[in-house]
Amino acid sequence: MKNVSGKRIKEARKHQNLSQVDLAAALDVDCDVKLDRSDISEIERGVRGVKDFELDAIAQILEVSPEWLLRGD
Repeated sequence: MKNVSGKRIKEARKHQNLSQVDLAAALDVDCDVKLDRSDISEIERGVRGVKDFELDAIAQILEVSPEWLLRGD
């Protein structure tokens, strides 16, 4: 399984000045999505796939569109 969104998730996270821990906490509190720092790291490195509801929540927290995370559009 190839994760095409990981690099853009990392880019958007850094643009928002969030650590992986901050992103994980925001996902839990704001979206009830349980990912820990190691999950975020694996997603960003392309090791772990990302589920549709996770991608949607990540996009919401990072203030980008899911389409941008997937395609760069």
